[in-house]
Amino acid sequence: MNHPREPRYGLEHHGIKNPGTIYWNLSTPELYEQVIRRREAEMAHLGPLVVRTGHHTGRSPNDKRIVKEASSQDKVWWSPVNMPMAAEKFEGLYHKLLAYLQGKEMYVQDCHVGADLKYRVPIRIITESAWHNLFSRNMFIRIKNLEEYVTHVPKFTIINVPRFHANPERDGTNSEAFIIVNFGKKLIIIGGTSYAGEIKKSVFTVLNYLYPQKRVLSMHCSANVGEKGDVAIFFGLSGTGKTTLSADPDRYLIGDDEHGWSDHGVFNFEGGCYAKVIRLSKEAEPDIYECTRKFGTILENVAIDPITRRIDLNDASLTENTRAAYPISHIPKALRSGIGGHPLNVIMLTYDAFGVLPPIAKLTPEQAMYQFLTGYTAKVAGTEKGLGKEPQATFSTCFGAPFMALPPTVYAGLLGERIQGHKVHCWLVNTGLTGGPFGKGKRLKIAYTRAMIRQALEGKLQDAPVALDPIFNLQVPTACDGVPQEMLDTRSTWKDKKEYDRKARELAARFRENFKQYASKVSAGVKKAGPKEG
Repeated sequence: MNHPREPRYGLEHHGIKNPGTIYWNLSTPELYEQVIRRREAEMAHLGPLVVRTGHHTGRSPNDKRIVKEASSQDKVWWSPVNMPMAAEKFEGLYHKLLAYLQGKEMYVQDCHVGADLKYRVPIRIITESAWHNLFSRNMFIRIKNLEEYVTHVPKFTIINVPRFHANPERDGTNSEAFIIVNFGKKLIIIGGTSYAGEIKKSVFTVLNYLYPQKRVLSMHCSANVGEKGDVAIFFGLSGTGKTTLSADPDRYLIGDDEHGWSDHGVFNFEGGCYAKVIRLSKEAEPDIYECTRKFGTILENVAIDPITRRIDLNDASLTENTRAAYPISHIPKALRSGIGGHPLNVIMLTYDAFGVLPPIAKLTPEQAMYQFLTGYTAKVAGTEKGLGKEPQATFSTCFGAPFMALPPTVYAGLLGERIQGHKVHCWLVNTGLTGGPFGKGKRLKIAYTRAMIRQALEGKLQDAPVALDPIFNLQVPTACDGVPQEMLDTRSTWKDKKEYDRKARELAARFRENFKQYASKVSAGVKKAGPKEG
């Protein structure tokens, strides 16, 4: 071993032979030096690194595959989001990748996922670029001492090689880009795309496979905790506000995107945050805004003035999906342990592009199960390859279908048990449009959304007067301090009430049609918890 942070478990265990220089577990300053030496990024004013991801500025879901092999094939939820790849095709592509790596410089970052030591998983990320290695160092849980580095043995390994491209005809891939998970070999290979989010979400897919088999609910959610220890979790897809709403200056952040819920409580999977920063407001989101101005932060596809080196968060010329990746320690009120108790409140966030859902609604346990399995939101421009400027209404089960490796009812069953067992209060919050659909309506003010969530978490909306939404069958509070009363009644915000009724019924029909796939697998109470007929 030539480096104090080089483990005994070397790259030969991954089949890598004849490599060039290997950079083992470099610190953040050391990786900065490598990034600048290799001209992989520009350093912006105050120290963040600005990188470009090229053609891929978001995830490429059509290029993700799971290898169909004996240990996992009867467990995986095979679906349009979990498409199979033949084991022999994987082997052929992997051997080509190993040949490509011969003689190449490589960066290795050993770290962990899972803040709870009982469920911690050691991982290794091998990258051909220094900035992807720094991204991994930011996102996952860092090793604290030299002895731990030396003895580190990964349970899963991720090899990220953006400049290596597949041949779709020969390799059985969808395109030159690929994100392939092999549960049997405990290996993920990524190529043909520089979008760093593929690293993060591939690891999440692995945890969504491993944890439920240990009776731990894996969740696509953010989480925070109040001074009294009251934990809240926020489900939601990209663009719905998980990161923004959980970074509350009056509460402590547990994590912004991925968590487990065990018999002991909630724990963060990660050690960092990956926030959307397009048009980020210094006033509305001060903590995240400050993270875009700190050493150690990576800014993906953010505009930068080449002379002053100042960034422009309002510039979407490259993509709407501009991102900041930073260690959670950059947030002043981050809970360093990443562990909290059982949630008192569960909040399900949706970006409603139709503009017909109420801004907040109380959910019964059955309604929470229904909404969780439904996972209604809109895919926001730029978060995936191929999306245009207009949001697209979608149903993403468990608020994270692209990352759920097991059948949705596995996660829903665990959630139902947790909600019932710990008497959790559940809420549906629309962070999308009001007053009309896309092009006519306006996005709900974040100040109103924060006020509603704050009062829900403080218990002030538990006994507040409610009105029944006759179409969506939801209990909607009729008063909330700091929110105009007319904003709570979505129909009243529309000038054309008949158009509202038509759009609302149209969305309700989509809910019912989508839920047919789960109807035979849930209780009668959950089946009746959705929008009413007619």
